[in-house]
Amino acid sequence: MEVILALAIGVLTGSAVWLLLRPRTFQFIMGLSLLAYAVNLFIFSMGRLGLAIDKEPVIQPGVPQDLLHYADPMPQALTLTAIVIGFAMTALFLVLLLASRGVAGSDHVDGRDAQDTQEMP
Repeated sequence: MEVILALAIGVLTGSAVWLLLRPRTFQFIMGLSLLAYAVNLFIFSMGRLGLAIDKEPVIQPGVPQDLLHYADPMPQALTLTAIVIGFAMTALFLVLLLASRGVAGSDHVDGRDAQDTQEMP
């Protein structure tokens, strides 16, 4: 399970870096979203008991009140907060993308189309 999770985090991070280096704004935003998903998986997996099986999520009578018998709620809370912040960030970047495209007439990162860059000496 840990190998699959590490592989998923690596593939998401690699894809995100590749998209972040692309010249179009939409690809950049998709790269940021993938990077946010990779960070969320990383935060959730770094919880010592985040992937625990057969652990109680809520305090039960008769079970000692320590993290050996319960799931750790901190990674889950951090991941949920990061998802909400990432969604708001993506919405803001999409609004900026639409405004930038309206002003510049292109969604290229530096404001030029591919044809304009080929014509320059």
